[in-house]
Amino acid sequence: MAQTTDADSGAQATPAAAATPGQDATDNEIVVTGIRASLDKAIDIKRNSNGVVDAISAEDIGKFPDNNLAESLQRITGVSIDRTNGEGSEVTVRGFGPSFNLVTLNGRQLPTANVATVGGDQNADYSSGTGRSFNFANLASEGVQTLEVYKTARAAVPSGGIGATINIITRHPLDATKSGLSGSVAAKALYDTSMDRRVSDRSKITPELSGFVNYTDPENRFGVALFGAYQKRNYATASATSNAWNIRTYSQFIDPANGFVKSDGTTQIENAPSDPNTLVAVPNDSRYDFSEGTRERLNGQLVMQFRPIDSLTITADGLYAQNRQTEQRGDQTNWFNRPFDQVRFDAADPVATTVFLHENINGVKDEGFEQQYRAQKNKLWDVGLNVKWDFAENMTFALDGHIGKSTSDPDNPNGNSSTLVSIGAPVVAAQSVDYSSGFPVQDITVNDAIKGNGNGAIDLGDLGSQVARTVTSSQEQRIKEIRGDFGWDLGGDTKFSAGAEYRTTRMNQARTQTQQTLGDWGILNVGDVQQYAGDLITTFCEVCKFKHFTPGTAQPLLTSFRADATKLYNALSPVYAQMGNPVNTTNQENNEVKEDTFAFYGQLEWNGAIADHDANLVIGARYADTRVTSTSLLAVPQAIVWLSDNDFTVQLSNDTQPVTQKGGYTALLPAMDFKINLTDKLVGRVSWGETLARPDYGNLFVATTVGTPPRPTANGGVASGSTGNANLQPLLSNNFDASLEWYFKPSSYLSVGFFDKRVRNFVGTGQTTEPLFGLRDPSSAQPGTLSGDAFQALRDINVDTTDVNLFTLAALYQNTGNLNTALQQFQAHYSNGALDQGFVDSTLGAYDISPNANDPLFQFAVSRPINNREAHLHGFEIAGQWFIGNTGFGVAGAYTIVRGDVGIDVGAPPSVNQFALLGLSDTASGTLIYEKYGISARLSYNWRDKYLTQTNRGGNDRNPVFVAPFGTLDMSVSYDITPSMTVSVQGVNMTNEDLRTYGRDVNDMWFAQELDARYYLGLSYRF
Repeated sequence: MAQTTDADSGAQATPAAAATPGQDATDNEIVVTGIRASLDKAIDIKRNSNGVVDAISAEDIGKFPDNNLAESLQRITGVSIDRTNGEGSEVTVRGFGPSFNLVTLNGRQLPTANVATVGGDQNADYSSGTGRSFNFANLASEGVQTLEVYKTARAAVPSGGIGATINIITRHPLDATKSGLSGSVAAKALYDTSMDRRVSDRSKITPELSGFVNYTDPENRFGVALFGAYQKRNYATASATSNAWNIRTYSQFIDPANGFVKSDGTTQIENAPSDPNTLVAVPNDSRYDFSEGTRERLNGQLVMQFRPIDSLTITADGLYAQNRQTEQRGDQTNWFNRPFDQVRFDAADPVATTVFLHENINGVKDEGFEQQYRAQKNKLWDVGLNVKWDFAENMTFALDGHIGKSTSDPDNPNGNSSTLVSIGAPVVAAQSVDYSSGFPVQDITVNDAIKGNGNGAIDLGDLGSQVARTVTSSQEQRIKEIRGDFGWDLGGDTKFSAGAEYRTTRMNQARTQTQQTLGDWGILNVGDVQQYAGDLITTFCEVCKFKHFTPGTAQPLLTSFRADATKLYNALSPVYAQMGNPVNTTNQENNEVKEDTFAFYGQLEWNGAIADHDANLVIGARYADTRVTSTSLLAVPQAIVWLSDNDFTVQLSNDTQPVTQKGGYTALLPAMDFKINLTDKLVGRVSWGETLARPDYGNLFVATTVGTPPRPTANGGVASGSTGNANLQPLLSNNFDASLEWYFKPSSYLSVGFFDKRVRNFVGTGQTTEPLFGLRDPSSAQPGTLSGDAFQALRDINVDTTDVNLFTLAALYQNTGNLNTALQQFQAHYSNGALDQGFVDSTLGAYDISPNANDPLFQFAVSRPINNREAHLHGFEIAGQWFIGNTGFGVAGAYTIVRGDVGIDVGAPPSVNQFALLGLSDTASGTLIYEKYGISARLSYNWRDKYLTQTNRGGNDRNPVFVAPFGTLDMSVSYDITPSMTVSVQGVNMTNEDLRTYGRDVNDMWFAQELDARYYLGLSYRF
């Protein structure tokens, strides 16, 4: 690539002059190789840099310490990572999440696009690409020479990272230590132990191939470097999810009108909260999931350099990366009908969770087996040209330009990000779930004589279709950038540098959702799956796929079903389209944000002595002017239709309207780094500066979107809406750092650092209540409306106005046109305090309730992003490394403590829209090292404490999402068979650590995913 980082000056400049080709070590020189050589390079960067810079370096061509760049970065103090299916993907630095860190490639901002459809919980199917975060899984580690993490501000570094700027440095041909042809080839076999639980015929062992070729002429005037890599991974995973957690006060929970308990008082409640105002958490459902998937990555780099004279270097380069991910996923789901027969609370404070729930069904309901096919293809390319000219003995000038594009596009066989087909078996007569272990243990009682095939077991003949949905989600970012850098050695160990850049970025986001009614949620056509798609269904035991968690294992739960969701969709959708059930578009988004940034900087570096102690001072400032244009193509909704008790859908018109809004801001970002050698082994540093991070793209979208209420508004449901704000200001951080570093012997050091960040302009939420698009509410129960007449009629006959009862009577009233006739039908199927479930299912399947002119306007809770938050973060970083004499043994470790003054209040009422810092957590790592006799060995443990990853999930319940503490044990061992050939063995997550997320209480589980160890066997050859 065109640029590397000059760590001494802190400026991002052109490559330094290469060593003399073919230069050999002297006879008395000790040549350090392997892992220790990599660590020594990182120490050199840390010690010689201005400001706080940490690095990880490849020990040799194609030999980066880890298979995954993010997993390498987690060993740097202050850096923690997010994982997808057990692999590192995005990074958090000093408590600031992926969107607040800038990633550059040899000093150039990389375009980024990422729609995180694959590998998540139930919400992942509907993911949208609105962020600025970079996915490190897209790049092969073998093509990287060094990763540098700049934690302090510097004028010469592009703006955009509050947590850090992470610079990826790749190899340049004229930096080679010898002329002629050189390079490496490597092959690895990956065994993912999760594939032991596979259902398909996917291979357990997959390949990784990489190669690097470098050529320079004997005069070191011309060079070419070519890199390529291919990697494939197959995996399987079992998980459990909860779709939503209802947050209510205990008094609301025990009110029969809200549908949780029986109106006749027979619901048995254990360990009930004593305070009626205590918040309680109640799940909507419980799901077991099994997934099989593939990740396939292709990388390529080409770099050409020409140095016609010693003072002029021209570099042209190109990068290409493609990362394809697929996941075929199936659910085994119990959705709660309510009211419950038995409830048991835990004793948690301030939110009590219903850790045990049981309900008997008046008839039967369905056990759900939704199938999903998720797939996304990420592509990245970047090409550039760099010219560095030492036009005078003490002056240099570098001109650099590049263009790049990153895309994340749908990639399943039907062209979607996710295809979802809901099927089920209406055979459940009773069900329960127990969350007391932190993992849901389901149990069901089966009766297939009412609606199934009556053979006493769950099988293919009991299945019926429900609905089919698709999500097509994409993100694209383009970057064009040109910059010039001037350097002037003023003499007397003083240097001046200045530069300017112009960058334009254009980000496009699109998402379309469709829904088609098949046999409907009530499963009106039992047997249609066997009739139209029977050959696509595989029967297997889903709960048997769990190895680490303990699910329910009652006999009825041992049968589940699996199918390719795209093939299932293609088989069932045309059948129901011919029956008059069209594919309806339920959501359509099309947004573009264009940002034009002009920036310039000036920086002065002084090197001298203070009281006979060598010292260095760098002061400078950067000025940035950014203009924002946000355009959205708005699909106008025409109605919100009430489909069933708590299910609504948005009907879109064919009308689309473009909306454009402009914004902008300027920022002056001063920076200062001071370093002093207190002794020949002790280095002290102080840094101060300002940095900025730009708002998430999703907050800049200007389209107004509407959402459906989670239940009838008569029973407390609230419809939501949102709109963006193109005039948001950037986040600005005032940063202070101080550290001491003790380099007490070769390859060894100890450092202690303190950092303080005071951030303003965080994006919060302003909320108003208002109608949108003239949409009317068919579930209001206001007098004079269809739902209002049904609501009052239920009260007149002393029947609870639950969601199910209200919808059923309103639907019957709409169909018959006579309230008394509707009441007679209702009461004929009502007994023992509940409607017959079969009658409910048939009514839900037969009727939808559309709004009319008598219905009031929806009052939407409309949220708008505004700059109204501030935060204060501070923390300590401790890191060290020690090699024990000539034994070959060494140890390295790091610990980071991060604290902030803005956290989540899990006991806040669900009406409170909360703001909190995401990603804030302590981290630690420890590594045992052995390096001798051609053996390089490393055993590492990396740990991250719990952290918050989302706020305000679940509409009006406004739940947080916490990720539980996670630690992984990894190892690598390599042996040099010859000076050119190395064999290696690696292990990742050897303790099979699992991933778990939860809400307001640890028992409010969102997602629990089993993760397994991966092992690599490799052979590499250098020439």
